[in-house]
Amino acid sequence: MDDTIQLGTNFTSWDWVIVAVYLAGSVAIGLFANRYIRDMADYIVAGRSLRSFISIATMLGSEVGLVTVMYTSQKGFTGGFSAFHIGVCAGIVPLFIGLTGFIVVPLREAGVKTIPEYYGQRFSEGVRILGGLILAVAGVLNMGVFLKAGAIFVTALTGLHDPMIVNVVMTVLIVLVLIYTILGGMVSVVITDYIQFVVLSIALMLTAVFAARQLGWEQIVETVEAVHGEAGFNPFVEGGFGLSYVLWSFFVFGLVSSAVWPTAVIRACAAENAQVVRRLYTFSSIGFMTRFILPQFLGICAMVYFFHDDSGRQLFFADGSLSSDPDITIRAMPSYLAQILPAGAIGIVCAGMLAAFMSTHDSYLLCWAAVFVEDVVNPLMGGQLATRVRLTLARVFILLIAVFLLVWSLWYPLGQDMLDYLAVTGAVYASGAFALLLFGLYWKRASSVGAYLALIAGAFAILGLKPVQRLVGLADLLGFQPSGAQIGLVSVGSSLALMVLGSLLFPDKTATRKEP
Repeated sequence: MDDTIQLGTNFTSWDWVIVAVYLAGSVAIGLFANRYIRDMADYIVAGRSLRSFISIATMLGSEVGLVTVMYTSQKGFTGGFSAFHIGVCAGIVPLFIGLTGFIVVPLREAGVKTIPEYYGQRFSEGVRILGGLILAVAGVLNMGVFLKAGAIFVTALTGLHDPMIVNVVMTVLIVLVLIYTILGGMVSVVITDYIQFVVLSIALMLTAVFAARQLGWEQIVETVEAVHGEAGFNPFVEGGFGLSYVLWSFFVFGLVSSAVWPTAVIRACAAENAQVVRRLYTFSSIGFMTRFILPQFLGICAMVYFFHDDSGRQLFFADGSLSSDPDITIRAMPSYLAQILPAGAIGIVCAGMLAAFMSTHDSYLLCWAAVFVEDVVNPLMGGQLATRVRLTLARVFILLIAVFLLVWSLWYPLGQDMLDYLAVTGAVYASGAFALLLFGLYWKRASSVGAYLALIAGAFAILGLKPVQRLVGLADLLGFQPSGAQIGLVSVGSSLALMVLGSLLFPDKTATRKEP
C-alpha cells in the first residue's frame, strides 16, 4: 500500500471516550458472568438453557462481527452487486435447516457439546480425536486473520497510521477478550453477544441507509456498471465469480456456516430443546443473509465514493482500474466510514464494531479450546480428567490460541480476499465433517474407516490457500491455476466418495458399531 496517500477521518477524542466506556462495560459483564460457572456444560453450552430469542440473538451476535463486516464489504467492493449471491446462499440454507431440522436437530438430541463428541458416539474415539484435532487446527487457522482485520479497521477508521500503535490496540483488545472469556465461558458469550447483536444491527442498518441517501441509487448503479460491467450484477458471466464459486457459496456460506461450523452449531447444542433449534435457524436465516448483504452494500458504496474522490481514486484505482491487491481493498469500507460519518456517530459505530470483534473472538476461542480439551486431550487420557482440570486446560488453551493469533496475524501474507481465506481454512475441517455428519446421522452403514478417509481427504482443502499453492507448485503440477472454490468442491466430493467407499469396503462390526 502507498503510505504517502493517507485519507482523513472524522474520529475525535470524544469518540475514543465512547469506545472506552462501551468496551469497559462489556468486560464488566463477562466478569459478572463468572459466578454462574459450575461445570463444563455451563462453560461450553451455558447449561443448555437458551431459549428462542436469546439463541437467535447470540447466534447472530457472534456471526455478525467486525471481521464479518470487513471481509464481506471487501467482496462487495471487488465484486459489486453480484456478491449478493453469497448472502442469498447464506439465507436459503439456514431456512431449509430450520424447517427440516437437517443435521442440527439430531445433534441436539444426541446431547453432545461438540461435533467431534458425536464422532466418538457414532464411530470411535480415534475418529473423535482425529476429527477434533483437524477441527481445532483449522479453526485456529481460520481465526488467524481476525486480528489483522481488526488492526486494519482501527487504522483506517481512527487515522492511526503507526503500525506499532495499532499492534498495541489489538493486544489490549485480545487481553480484554481473554479476561471475560476465560472467566465467564459461554454465559458471558451469550450475554455480550445479545448486546452486540442489538447495537451492531442498528448501526449497520442506519449506516447503510445514510450511505445510500448520500450517494444516490442512480450513481451507485452507474458506477458499478462502469467499474465491473455485467460481472458487477451477474455472478455467472465471464470475469465474474463463476459457477464453481456460486456452488461453493451454497456449501461454505450456506450449509457449513450454519449447520457444520462449530461456533454456530454450539448454539444449537446450547438450545433448550429441538423446537428451539428449529426456530433458531428459521428466524436466523434472515440474519445470516443480511450479515453478508448489508456490509457488501457498504463495500459497494465505498467503491462508488472513492471512484469519484481524487485521493481515494489514487489509492484504490491506482492504474485506472480497481485494485486487485487484497491488502488495499480490505481497507476500503472503514476508510469510507471515516470520511462520511460525523464525530460521535463514528465513535458509536467503532465501539459497536470493536465490541463485536471481541464477541466473535470469545465465541471462537471458547469453541476451539473446548474441542482441544473435550475431544483431543481428555479422550487421549481415557476420559478420566476431572472437571476442575478440564476447566483449567480450557483456559490455558484459550491463552495459547490468543498468543498464536498475535504471531500469525503479523507475518502471514494474505494473498487473496479475506473471505476466500476464511472459506478455504474452514473447508479443511468442514469438507470431512459434512461427510461424517451426513452419513453418520442418516446412513447406518457408515463406518469408522470411511470416517477416517473422509477427514483426511477434506484436510487437502488447505491447497486452496494461495501461499500453500505457491509452496507446493500446484499450478506447475496441474498445468493450470485452480481457484480455491474449485479445490474446495473437489475436497468435498472426495470426502463424500471416500466415506461411502471406505464404509462399503471396511464396514464396522455389527456388535461394536456405535449408534448416535
